[in-house]
Amino acid sequence: MGCRLRLVLVIHNHQPVGNFEGVFEESYQNSYQPFLDVLSEYPEIPVSLHTSGSLIEWLVDAHPEYIDRVRGLADSGQVEILGGPFYEPILAGIPRCDRIGQIVAYTDYLQKLFGTPIRGMWVPERVWEQSFVSDLVDAGMEYTLLDDSHFSAAGIRAEKMHGYYLSEDEGRLLKIFPDNETLRYQIPFADPVETIHYLKEVADHHPGSVVVFGDDGEKFGAWPGTHDHVYRDGWLKRFLDLLQQNSDWLKVTTLSEAVDSVSPLGSCYLPDASYREMTEWALTSERQLELADLKEKFAEIEGFDRLKPYLRGGFWRNFRVKYPELNEMYSRMLQVSTRLQSLETTGVEAENSPILHEARTELYRAQCNCAYWHGAFGGLYLPHLRNAIYKHLISADTLLEKITHQDSTWIEVEAADFNLDARQEVRLASNRIVGFLSPANGGHLYELDVRGAKQNILATLNRRPEPYHEIVRKAGEEKQNAGQNGDDLGKIHNAVRFKQPDLHKKLQYDHTPRKSLVDHFFQPGLDLQTVIDGGGEVGDFVQGVYLSSLRRADDYCEVRMVRKGHVGPYQVELTKTVSLAKNAAGTLEFHYELTKLPAEVPLHFGVEFNFAGMAAGADDRYYYNHLGKQLGPLESKLDLEKIDRIGLVDEWLGLDAALDLSSPANIWTFPIETISQSEGGYELVHQSSVVIPHWEFVADEDGRWSVTITLSLDTSVAQAKALREAAASGASN
Repeated sequence: MGCRLRLVLVIHNHQPVGNFEGVFEESYQNSYQPFLDVLSEYPEIPVSLHTSGSLIEWLVDAHPEYIDRVRGLADSGQVEILGGPFYEPILAGIPRCDRIGQIVAYTDYLQKLFGTPIRGMWVPERVWEQSFVSDLVDAGMEYTLLDDSHFSAAGIRAEKMHGYYLSEDEGRLLKIFPDNETLRYQIPFADPVETIHYLKEVADHHPGSVVVFGDDGEKFGAWPGTHDHVYRDGWLKRFLDLLQQNSDWLKVTTLSEAVDSVSPLGSCYLPDASYREMTEWALTSERQLELADLKEKFAEIEGFDRLKPYLRGGFWRNFRVKYPELNEMYSRMLQVSTRLQSLETTGVEAENSPILHEARTELYRAQCNCAYWHGAFGGLYLPHLRNAIYKHLISADTLLEKITHQDSTWIEVEAADFNLDARQEVRLASNRIVGFLSPANGGHLYELDVRGAKQNILATLNRRPEPYHEIVRKAGEEKQNAGQNGDDLGKIHNAVRFKQPDLHKKLQYDHTPRKSLVDHFFQPGLDLQTVIDGGGEVGDFVQGVYLSSLRRADDYCEVRMVRKGHVGPYQVELTKTVSLAKNAAGTLEFHYELTKLPAEVPLHFGVEFNFAGMAAGADDRYYYNHLGKQLGPLESKLDLEKIDRIGLVDEWLGLDAALDLSSPANIWTFPIETISQSEGGYELVHQSSVVIPHWEFVADEDGRWSVTITLSLDTSVAQAKALREAAASGASN
């Protein structure tokens, strides 16, 4: 009968930069290795395989035998190796020079590792903008695949998607295959017979077609419940057996063979898009709920299926609007990329070239996509992924400083629009720390990078509404009505898993940023629980605009921020001065001066600090007081009286952060915990520890009051650990 249909199986394997070692290993044992075991039994069935750079570097070190097996399959022609940007960034989230640079770097790496040409690539999360065509072609790519929904949005009907199209930008041509949604939903969940019937229908109605399945390799064993289904219950073998049994009309092939053997269906220009769910997640929570409600309402109306291809969600870049914390991370990444690009353009001394190369690798790792968005997986909500991004950004930045600063000890201050809000922020930096202040937004300290620990201790995340919180609330209500205990909670709502009981009781939202130097005027006599609940504020300083000025000298830098605002009916003036001295480059001093205070009026002033990246729920992460006495783990709710020092220690990170107060204060502490969804279910995640020193007083006769707070950051343990690891790595190499 001959080949009436070509089927391309594209497998995409990925683990994020910064994911836990145990997750890498578990995914290898449950998915990557057994998939290869089964595939090796079917040498006549080829696949196109994409493995992200973050995963493949781990495989090279942890399981070189896997790399050897893939190399052998590539040599035999059973596996086509696909490229892409090295560390799986979303292309819309990085500059053009880095798009091309990452793709070229990964192509070179893969060709050396596997000894095979790299012609096509995987587009991370299939987030697409038409201008990427020229970027991919300039990086040496011939073809890629995108969701068929991209083509639907361009007005192409489903029956016209059985092949590939040419797409053009600035005279460059790229071949793009539609990735079949029906197959993505069937494989590996539907009975393989059902999939064969679907393919047979396509072959009968559209002979000579090419149909592409492209999806996550983790579906084949790493996703919850899939390992037994795919391997123990034999789904994969039954599927491959059926492909072989139908080889008289069905040819399983690779993207490269299809391109070389089949002519394009035509030309098209694709709109900005991603897979359907991603575009929906990019919407605000309110709009997501509205869209879901409309789809449910109109689903039964005749003709709705014809309308669905034209339904659009949001635009991926708006994740940075939806989550300002993402914009902070993105803006920091752009700063590092721009500095690196500038140094490469102007040139550096020969001895600095290896440093520049290392900085670029660190930057590329910091562009890994997973922490830059949130949907069905944890993403942004997972602190270890955000911390990993900042770790590599701080590493890259520190390497660039080695090139630009001759002295080992230095300080500097500058003002610019660092977070892309058209306002001036202030960067205060030394050889040990980098801080960013936002005078236009409460004078907050919104980022504080500790170079020795490679940690941004202000990589915080606000609690905000998410559409799935409605499921959490409803489940909690049903549990209460049914009188169920926490162990039974997973049975509610189609067995959705809740990792902790009573999550609905912990749903709470922040109305102001959880940053540091957040200036509060509270009601006198306020209690801790009211503050935790977000109440008791009587001033307008929390997010008010401060006027700023900078002072520079050889031995210190200073940022002075002033605001005239209101505390209840009274107008007062607050001046806070942030100082960094060259002889104490790991210490920040904050001097507060309140003036024009009303006479004989009780006042209650507090300064909020947040500490992120220092984990909760562990014995080696804790608070301590001026005597060095441990006060409890970092999720503790504390109401301390009249102390002049509080510290936070993370022994695993080797980081000690301490606040010293010139005037003893009462101190509140409490955790910021979000409720988010991931592939494993709904969970409570510790995001930061809040520390609020606060003072109740009556102003002196001059209407003045002042205090100085010193933040000391000790990373000597972390630096010693890094030196030991570097020495061990050098010895092993």
